[in-house]
Order: sequence, then C-alpha cells, then structure tokens
Amino acid sequence: MTSNNTNSAALQSQAETAIHLLDDWFDPIEVGLRDRVREFIQAMIEAELEAALSRPRYARRPKEASENASGITGHRHGHRSRSLLGTFGRVEITVPRARLDSAEGKTTEWKSTALRAYQRRTQQADALIAGAYLAGTNTRRVRRALSAVFGGAVGKDTVSRVWRRVKGDWDAWNARSLAEDPIVRLILDGTVVRVRLDRKATSIVLLVVLGVREDGQKVLLAVKNMGGETSAAWRAVLDDLVRRGLHKPEFLIVDGGSGLEQALAALWGDVPTQRCTVHKHRNLLAHAPQRLHEEVSADYNDMIYAASAAEIEARRRAFIRKWRLKCKAVADSLEEAGDRLFTFTRLPADQWKSARTTNAIERLHEEFKRRIKTQTVLPSAETAAMLFWALLAAGQITMRKVDGWQTLNQKLADRPIDLAA
Repeated sequence: MTSNNTNSAALQSQAETAIHLLDDWFDPIEVGLRDRVREFIQAMIEAELEAALSRPRYARRPKEASENASGITGHRHGHRSRSLLGTFGRVEITVPRARLDSAEGKTTEWKSTALRAYQRRTQQADALIAGAYLAGTNTRRVRRALSAVFGGAVGKDTVSRVWRRVKGDWDAWNARSLAEDPIVRLILDGTVVRVRLDRKATSIVLLVVLGVREDGQKVLLAVKNMGGETSAAWRAVLDDLVRRGLHKPEFLIVDGGSGLEQALAALWGDVPTQRCTVHKHRNLLAHAPQRLHEEVSADYNDMIYAASAAEIEARRRAFIRKWRLKCKAVADSLEEAGDRLFTFTRLPADQWKSARTTNAIERLHEEFKRRIKTQTVLPSAETAAMLFWALLAAGQITMRKVDGWQTLNQKLADRPIDLAA
C-alpha cells in the first residue's frame, strides 16, 4: 500500500496545482474553454479517487491489494454537483463520491484534497476579491468591478465572506508566536500614508519592523498604526513583539528618530545600534546652503564608503576639521550622531552594505506606495496596515537575503570607531 499512498499523494498535489494554474493562464473572455476547464478538473478528481481506491471506475480491486489486511477498501456511491468560482468564471463540476473502509471496520466519506469540502472559490479568486476590497472599494463596488471577470457570479455577501477570512488571517498573523523565529537583527522605520478618517483625508504613520533571521532572510514582524512615531508608540510595538516571544536581537538599524531611539534605549540599551547613514546625509544637507550640497555629499560619501575602519576614522577627522570652519552646523550635525553612525564598522566588511542604512525597509515602503499609487487615499488606517501585510503574504512583494548573510554568526568587534577629531 506504500506505493498506492505515494501515488495518491502525488495525484492530489497535481490536482491542487492544476486548479491553481488554470487561474493563472485562463482568459475570462474565452468562455468556450470553460467546458474544457470543467472536464480537466473532473478528470483530476476522478484520478485522485482511483488512487485512493486502488482501481479505476467499474474495475475490481487487485487481488494482492485485497489480501493486504491493513489496506483501505471502499466503494463508490454516485456523484454530487459542486460549483467552483475562479478567474475562469463559474463552472459546475460533478464530483465523485465514495465510502472508504478502514482496517478498524469503520467507514468514512472520501474527501478530495484538491477540492476541499465546502470550497466554492479558488485561492486566486479570493485573492482578487480581497485585493480589490483592500484597495479601497466597498462590497458593492467590488461586485460591479469584478462582474465581467466572474460572469456576474460575485455578490456583496461573497465579498464580505472573503474579507472576513482575510481579516481572520491578519488577526492570526498579529498574534502569532515569535519564540521559534531565529531573529538576529531588526530594522525599524515608519512610513507615511494617506487614509480617510472621519471622512477626511489624513496622513498617518505606519510603524514597520523587519527582522533578519540567522540565514539572512528578511521577514516582516510588525506593521502598526500607533498614532505617530513617539517613544510610547514604538515601545508599545516592541513590547508586543517581546510578549509574543521575540528574542533580544544582536544588532539594530534605525533611522535616527528620537522616539524610536528612546524606546530602544529603555528596552535594549546595550544592543549595538546603527544610525542610517542615508538619513544622516539628508540631515547634513538640511544644515548647509544649497551651494555647498555637492561638496558636503562628496566629503560625506568618501568617509562613509571608505574601504576600512581606519580610513573612515581618518576621513571623519578631516570632515569635522574642514566643516567646523566652513559650515559649523554641518560638523555639529555629524558629531550629534556619535559612534552610532559607524557601528557597521564593527561587523565583517561584507555586511557593511546591508548594515549601513535602513534601505531594506525603505525599498519596502517604496514598493508599497507604488502598488497603491492609484488610490490617493486608503479607506482606513487598519486597511493600510493590512494591505502592507497582504502584499507580502500573497508574494506580490518579495524580500531577498541581506548582503553578507554568510557571516551573520560572527561576533561584533569590541572597539567602536575613535571619535577624536
């Protein structure tokens, strides 16, 4: 029976994959193909049942299988009609029924794994409905917008049910345990989005936390609207992560906001923290007249992107001496960051690129805003956070491993950069 079970599992997987692929390539305009879609799905489910019974329809069970006392036997008993809604439209499918006899003498109704019990829509159809709703339309507008795709088969009740399922997944994601997640690094930043509050367009800040696992893979840990980037708001986000089992990270990357730094100092004051060098670059330019921007940028980049910690120390001294005389506000702004601007020099050199900045999370923000640019205002603060998560959960936005992930297990050097100017 091992071979039969293996074949059954393979056929089940093929059936489920086939239904998913039909969603990907089917053009709803080609209505004439709908019959072939129905026949194909029915054939796959029939093959799945044949594998479970170890015989095709109208055939006897092989003798060697019948002699196996631990084998599963059973018999067919008709068909039932099922309606399936996908991006190929609605199709009526005739699903075979069967009763399976177990070794304990009990009988159970056979269930297809490719077409689950009570499943009425494909995953792609649900994703399309949920995506339209998350983009800011209400249930009636989603129904009208997708009527051509689904042949008018989507009602507002269907949209509401899909939305409740997505909301349930979102709530489960926010409550999931992080105790077994091997997070070694955090990247934290906020992003501004426009939402509708009390019928008025309002800018809010989503607080976003990315984690980096031991293998270098980036993963979204939290995205929340907490009313701003205050110390209390960030502390509430961090406390929730700790409560769900997040271990103390080994390295932090931040944008330099005072609220975030205060929250981190109170919770993990001894964890090495890197101030984003790109954010500091913008601060320096804000303290210099326009005519000096190019020169400030050239000196700053020569310092930050030097090949070794010793070169960075030397160029920092030169930068401070030069700009104290030329534009003191620029030198003061650089000194304000202290050694936290150069914490990346304590890491192996192949990690410097990924550790110098919050670019990983900034790119995520940009991709999110690119996806929602047609929606000038999102319907609510919660919808904005959910959409951010949903784009990642659905694979529409992907994240690769950080540069230098191969050396993430190496300890940081003890000596910070020498700040003497």
